[in-house]
Amino acid sequence: MSSNVGSSGDFGSLGISRWLVESLRAMKITQPTAIQKACIPKILEGRDCIGGAKTGSGKTIAFAGPMLTKWSEDPSGMFGVVLTPTRELAMQIAEQFTALGSSMNIRVALVVGGESIVDQAIQLQKKPHFIVATPGRLAHHVMNSGDDTVGGLKRVKFLVLDEADILLTDTFTDDLTTCVGILPPKQSRQNLLFTATVTDQVKMLQSSPTPEGKPKLFSYEVESMDKVAIPATLKTTYLLVPEQVKEAYLYQILTSNSYREASAIIFVNRTVTAEILRRTLKQLDVRVASLHSQMPQQERTNSLHRFRANAARVLIATDVASRGLDIPTVQLVINYDISANPDTFIHRAGRTARAGRSGESICFVAQRDVSRVEAIEDRINKKMDEFTEVHDTAVIRKALSKVTAAKRESLMAMEKESFGERRKLHQRKNGKEKGYRRE
Repeated sequence: MSSNVGSSGDFGSLGISRWLVESLRAMKITQPTAIQKACIPKILEGRDCIGGAKTGSGKTIAFAGPMLTKWSEDPSGMFGVVLTPTRELAMQIAEQFTALGSSMNIRVALVVGGESIVDQAIQLQKKPHFIVATPGRLAHHVMNSGDDTVGGLKRVKFLVLDEADILLTDTFTDDLTTCVGILPPKQSRQNLLFTATVTDQVKMLQSSPTPEGKPKLFSYEVESMDKVAIPATLKTTYLLVPEQVKEAYLYQILTSNSYREASAIIFVNRTVTAEILRRTLKQLDVRVASLHSQMPQQERTNSLHRFRANAARVLIATDVASRGLDIPTVQLVINYDISANPDTFIHRAGRTARAGRSGESICFVAQRDVSRVEAIEDRINKKMDEFTEVHDTAVIRKALSKVTAAKRESLMAMEKESFGERRKLHQRKNGKEKGYRRE
């Protein structure tokens, strides 16, 4: 059957089915990226694969393309499972699978925390072709939903770990073991790992022996990733800011002539900071949304939709938004809080300057952050320039008093609503909270 033909350099020449090439073309995706060119033919040959490429390089299609091609040759039962650390990323991947396979009546189940367990169980009983899940929620179904619901997982042909470096940390060990335990043995399925950071755990998998009778693992990293940790189109700057007036500087930047129209993500380290900033900026008439683990799932989904549709210009987020999310219009990323892990800076900055577009990243540097900034500069092999668009006198004259008043009102409202009490109860019930939510 000649369904996989194509001219040199396009998806058809990599072995992707003709119907899928048409689907990609309808989505205006015609030229494969480096990781797609390298991995798609090898996955189609039946090889396990570890793919490392910086964020925004097209990793999802690198695994979705060959999986959908193989599925369309024999579209039966549960065919593939994709595991990923955050709900938002799972939703994005499920949307891509659904869009790519829409002409073939594909059935994709999204299995994440914050949604109805009963509805998900009903979906799983219908034997969807692809399951995109966070490990915590899929593990719950494996342990509690019965064989008629999850029995189809025993015959899947593909397992994908997306953002594998996070999934292979201690946070996910138990849930991942439960999920993988119900799947066919390693040698009877194809295992695909994709990551923007090749950690020691990923390297250990690269060097593990290949099961007998199985083709050798294919491992691919886009041009020594460490040297190109951030794209050349990303401008990186820092701003020295006294801790107690960070909100005023943020407001001054977001409303300055240079950035008043810019789409921006503000990254913070704690959910309470995200909530204070969201309320404060809202009081000051900035179109703002937030994304953090304490929000109900429907609110998290609505925030992302509002930001993607530009109904909100600014998204305040914890690191649930630092991984993989593709929001093409982001022009500015501000590290309001700097992470202790330099790789987190790379993932956060990766929300802008995607697919060849330009973008800007600003780090707010308080007194205790200097060593963290130096670690980031070492990691990205580049010195940051000082941000000079906003000056102390302008902040004091224009922003400080009204921002302080708005923050005070926000804190009073949060106290009245007992913000954070639910989280404390949840933590007491489940033991200490880990960095990423498990479901």
